[in-house]
Amino acid sequence: MASVNKPLGWWRLLRPLLFHLDPELAHQLALSVAAGWSHLLANLSPPQRTPNLALLGLEFANPLGLAAGLDKDAVAVPLWQQLGFGFVEVGTVTALPQPGNPRPRLFRLPKDEALINRMGFNNAGAEAMAVQLARWRAKGALQVPIGVNIGKNKSVSMAKAPQNYQHSFERLGALADYVVVNISSPNTPGLRDLQTLDSIQRIIDAIQIPNQRLSQPRPLLVKLAPDLDDQALIDCAQAALAAGCAGLILTNTTLDFSGLITQVSGYSGGLSGRPLAARSTAALAAVRQAIGPEPVLIGVGGILTAADAQSKLAAGADLLQLYTGLIYRGPQLVRDLLQQLSS
Repeated sequence: MASVNKPLGWWRLLRPLLFHLDPELAHQLALSVAAGWSHLLANLSPPQRTPNLALLGLEFANPLGLAAGLDKDAVAVPLWQQLGFGFVEVGTVTALPQPGNPRPRLFRLPKDEALINRMGFNNAGAEAMAVQLARWRAKGALQVPIGVNIGKNKSVSMAKAPQNYQHSFERLGALADYVVVNISSPNTPGLRDLQTLDSIQRIIDAIQIPNQRLSQPRPLLVKLAPDLDDQALIDCAQAALAAGCAGLILTNTTLDFSGLITQVSGYSGGLSGRPLAARSTAALAAVRQAIGPEPVLIGVGGILTAADAQSKLAAGADLLQLYTGLIYRGPQLVRDLLQQLSS
């Protein structure tokens, strides 16, 4: 197993070069390369094709997925499949395109193996993603379950949030295998205020209208914040399940910067990576204990080693997701984790 601060394999050579660049520029360059490779890889089968997990009415070859945020516009899905991911979540996408927050808005904390982002749902919008997903599906390129993570446009009032989420679902629901309702990003003003029983009910009710019109309604999940206390998390989870959701994603990024090695005075945004691991896993365990074994829980936050992944599985996760771990450990992390988990 790799040590805490040791990137894996060839990534040791490439990472210093990328880390000399502005974080968002490095992200854009890497995503552009990934998108280019995806067109070349579109007709290749993923390395693991034999399903061994049946969840959400879907079949997964393995429990390790790509978290939302890395591929906001679904431009590189075939490459993520080839890295070994058992499922891929794209987005967060909003009904209308939006530029996101002013730059700089992405920051690395290498000593902490963490990121702080205040991106603000920068994306090309639901229509553009629908076109992209339709192209991939027409090519037969999507060979693992695809989740679409939807959020609220910054310009939309809180009162009209349900209709805004509904609009995104109407355009994307039929192209997704499951849909995630993101009400927990800290980077859209007021978004986390939607983590109430009434708001969750209204948003899910609005989405269920077009969902139930589909010949095969899509599983819905809600993504929650680690900064809620355990009881609030449980209340929100139970509200989502009562509204017809199939499960939850635990957790989004945190606003708690305590305990960091890096000095972050003046920084704002959501913290991801190793410092999030303990809280996100504890939140997962609390929700699992409260809701029982049936609803699907996806654990995300601070997975950089097989031990991190095992902790979330032991806490009750059915599936796992990565993002920040890829930045610090490199793409080989996916297959290394799968190999260690299987052994």
